[in-house]
Amino acid sequence: MAPTAVGAASGERGLKSLVWQKLKLSVFDDCRKEEEWKLIILDDFTTKLLSSCGKMTDLLAEGITAVENVYKNREPVPHMKAIYFITPTKKSVDGLINDFVSKASSKYKAAYVYFTDFCPDILFNKMKSSCSRAIRRCKEINISFFPYESQVFTLDVPDAFFCCYSPTVEKANGKDAIMEAMAEQIVTLCATLEENPGVRYKSKPLDNASKLAELVENKLENYYKIDEKSQIKGKTHSQLLIIDRGFDPVSTVLHELTFQAMAYDLLPIENDTYKYKTDGPSGKEREAILEEEDELWVKIRHKHIADVLEEIPKLLKEVSSKRKATEGKLSLSNLAQLMKKMPHFRKQITKQVVHLNIAEDCMSKFKSSIEKLCKTEQDLALGTDAEGQKVKDAMRVLLPVLLNKNHDSYDKIRAILLYIFSTNGTTQENLDKLIQNVQIESDSDMIKNWKYLGVPVVVSSASQQRRQSRKDRSSEETFQLSRWTPVIKDVMEDAIENKLDSKEWPYCSQCPASWNGSGAVSARQKSKTSYLDDRKSGSKLIVFVIGGITYSEIRSAYEVSQAYKSCEVIIGSTHILTPRRLLNDVKMLNKPKDTVCIKNEEKL
Repeated sequence: MAPTAVGAASGERGLKSLVWQKLKLSVFDDCRKEEEWKLIILDDFTTKLLSSCGKMTDLLAEGITAVENVYKNREPVPHMKAIYFITPTKKSVDGLINDFVSKASSKYKAAYVYFTDFCPDILFNKMKSSCSRAIRRCKEINISFFPYESQVFTLDVPDAFFCCYSPTVEKANGKDAIMEAMAEQIVTLCATLEENPGVRYKSKPLDNASKLAELVENKLENYYKIDEKSQIKGKTHSQLLIIDRGFDPVSTVLHELTFQAMAYDLLPIENDTYKYKTDGPSGKEREAILEEEDELWVKIRHKHIADVLEEIPKLLKEVSSKRKATEGKLSLSNLAQLMKKMPHFRKQITKQVVHLNIAEDCMSKFKSSIEKLCKTEQDLALGTDAEGQKVKDAMRVLLPVLLNKNHDSYDKIRAILLYIFSTNGTTQENLDKLIQNVQIESDSDMIKNWKYLGVPVVVSSASQQRRQSRKDRSSEETFQLSRWTPVIKDVMEDAIENKLDSKEWPYCSQCPASWNGSGAVSARQKSKTSYLDDRKSGSKLIVFVIGGITYSEIRSAYEVSQAYKSCEVIIGSTHILTPRRLLNDVKMLNKPKDTVCIKNEEKL
């Protein structure tokens, strides 16, 4: 657990660096004494949080000798002081109290307690009455989100999807509880960024975004009112957009051919860990973590697979030609032999080999079945073919996919959904025929349950709506099988250029003058450069999607930040989506769920 941005080689890592620096200042520096070693006690949430921005070596540099779990039995170390970095939940607080039941049986010499966010009075008083004699510090540091990448955060509450969109949760209070928890987490993100953004939300198709936006605005106001140290008294030059997942269903099911999105869709990557073999099928299995410390990964993750397959072999040839150690055709087996012969530059070549493995794995899946799918998907999503001709009969485009035995049921369901999205719904009769012909009765809720996200699925033929108009990107260079642009990219660009319609994107709060455009009017009044210049350098656009974001939407945040130097885009959600995982979640929406994991369910 180390800061991913520490050291000259690793460079800036945005959110991860910010979170580590805040932890260092608020926790480690706060209780530091020269030549005094301490233990750190974590719960599951803070273990993951610390792991997301740091490594064990840097904890050692902060005087931490060991990391322990507050829930588990531990050997007493009565001569040492312990830092408790925990969430303000009943389970974690009880773990702390149990360590200091009596002076004679105390596990540690003293406790320095740091909560991720606000600790309810009932828990604070319980702790105070039970073990106050042992506590030297007790603070709330306001970090209750995970920095996933330099410009990406998650709240790590995937069950929020069920809570917010399942019709069965409305009757209970589960939805209100998850909304409160999410709002608190988003406020800790804003506090970490030292921003008090103007809050806006997408008014349709559901009201989740407006409810969450209102909660966030109220909690932001309260936070900056209470925080005496903060220099922020009014709104900063930043904007927060809150959106329901149903605003762009297409980007969630389309096959993406940029490297990161494609790999996470097609390969069994779990917890950002890719498993591979270097010496063929019989070789030893290895693991590689896909993270921003890997500069090559950062360089190629948003590139099209065709560009990646061209770039990595070039890098490998450069390395091998310097060593003059390979002959003939470049292959993974040759590279494995090269690494055995010349171990002194193994590290230099390992990362290229990892990414070449990923690229080749992706391409083997692509060539076997995905390539033909992609053309159909793009035509359905855009309503035009690669030549720009309008698709006149979407069903005719869809049928070859449904009749192809090489496509599995998930791919066929994704294609059916794109057909339904392209026509803004279909008739009940048509939907029943599709489900029966493809024999997906058991998975039909993967299609039908999209209605709970506010997406039209079954409509009468008379009420079918026209396709939503999109930005014309025909002049932008792209690959024929990657013509679709996520809707969120349009939103980000329009927000930065003050072109968002205030009726479609209402305000929950007063935005700074430089953000308060209400559409074409403000664009006419000022030139693009002048209203961008009005903003302080380093202004931020924060986008939060309720119910998950895709890797293509993550890529859009980086692309827009690159294009508009005056504004950094930070994107976040409850969790990160892959198409298969989303379809499984959609299928469950109309099922009863006995237990729903809410991050602070134990605060009571």
